[in-house]
Amino acid sequence: QVQLVESGGGLVQPGGSLRLSCAASVSIFSIHVMGWYRQAPGKQRELVASITSGGSTNYADSVKGRFTISRDNAKNTEYLQMNSLKPEDTAVYYCNALRVVNDFWYEYWGQGTQVTVSS
Repeated sequence: QVQLVESGGGLVQPGGSLRLSCAASVSIFSIHVMGWYRQAPGKQRELVASITSGGSTNYADSVKGRFTISRDNAKNTEYLQMNSLKPEDTAVYYCNALRVVNDFWYEYWGQGTQVTVSS
């Protein structure tokens, strides 16, 4: 079992920055892919960014050039640095982890953290 705990959400003005953190209860060396998803009211949950254990990253077109995903293996933590925030970035952000154990994939979610971009 993997527990994921997000932090760093809050209220920020348009153009501002926030950094989200996701702390895992296990060594993230064992987690193949970590990612961030978001869900705005009335919309489906969508992938924001992901990073593999090898460091390969993937971003949604809407956040490319503004958001940066990273992982610190020593701290068992992944981060999402969000710059130039827009009102449309307002959503609950969820940390996600995909782990392979004995050839079976397991998926884990954090509880979510609210990000509100508003003046």
